[in-house]
Amino acid sequence: MLGLRQISITQFRNYPYGHFDFSDRVVAFCGPNGVGKTNLLDAIHYLCFTKSYFSRSDPGSVRTGCQGFRIDGDWSMHDAPLQTVCILRENGKKEFIVNGETCNRFSSHIGRLPVVFIAPDDIALVSEGPEGRRRFIDTILSQTDPEYLQMLIRHNKILQERNSLLKQISTQPSLGFSLLEVIDNQFSAAGTWIFKARQAFMKEFLPQVQFFYEVVAGESERPELFYVSPLQQKPLAELLRESRQHDLMLQRTRHGIHRDDIELRLHGEAFRQMGSQGQRKSMLFALKLAEFEVLKIAKGFAPLLLLDDLFEKLDEARMQNLLDWVCRENGGQVFLTDTHEVRIREVLGRSGVEFQLIRL
Repeated sequence: MLGLRQISITQFRNYPYGHFDFSDRVVAFCGPNGVGKTNLLDAIHYLCFTKSYFSRSDPGSVRTGCQGFRIDGDWSMHDAPLQTVCILRENGKKEFIVNGETCNRFSSHIGRLPVVFIAPDDIALVSEGPEGRRRFIDTILSQTDPEYLQMLIRHNKILQERNSLLKQISTQPSLGFSLLEVIDNQFSAAGTWIFKARQAFMKEFLPQVQFFYEVVAGESERPELFYVSPLQQKPLAELLRESRQHDLMLQRTRHGIHRDDIELRLHGEAFRQMGSQGQRKSMLFALKLAEFEVLKIAKGFAPLLLLDDLFEKLDEARMQNLLDWVCRENGGQVFLTDTHEVRIREVLGRSGVEFQLIRL
């Protein structure tokens, strides 16, 4: 239903220019470290999400010594052609074009070409703090619900305004609290809406994560996952009133959905402390495959799946379980990278799927 047929990249990361045609559903990029395998996956992500998966700054994706970049992609979507172009101009202005029409708001493109990216550093989802897990959930919901994305943008803007006002009041008490009351009402409304959306989503999502953990790990023992939010205890408006003086002292907002988390446990203990390296890796893939399944159900077709250095630090059994599901049991297009051609041929060969191998 969704497939990338070719991509051209100009002055993007280590590529002065590159053009690649894709003929199969499973595509593998092979070559030594530093040749641009990950950069190709990131170029694909740009066409799906209007931005890099790795860098928050667009200029960081420009080839050294150059100004600006361009990425062109030709797609097949529901048997119809689709063209996307991402351009970063020399003046730093970014443009995104779909079928010849310029997107006035980049957010309007999010979700059109759903994508799931799995990279080695994503292990931070399991091993580090809640910020990455919140961003992960927001990425999924933003691709499935345009209203969620707009509400999240609004919430984050109000949060910045509230924190700024708290700092101003601490140095200028004459400002009073009338403006803070207005902002609190807006912040409470946006935060409550997002909390309800996340809460409903988690009821379906967390059991999917447990299922895919069994698929990848090959273990019957399920980890425990919980959605944790301050709003589960009290309404946000009440939390804001109770903590106002403390917020003024700290000059920041303590309570809200910006403190939400997914709590991961194994044997009743924090997963990042109890889980082995293999178990943590299995949990990462379980989270990402659950994301894939959610997007597939919501969109009615499989998203793209981008797998970077899939085989690093994953034992053979887990790797084969993962690839069997990724390549055989889902109908989406898969792009993956590896440094060893022989290994990738053997593993994909055991999965029994046709694949295209591109040497870089």
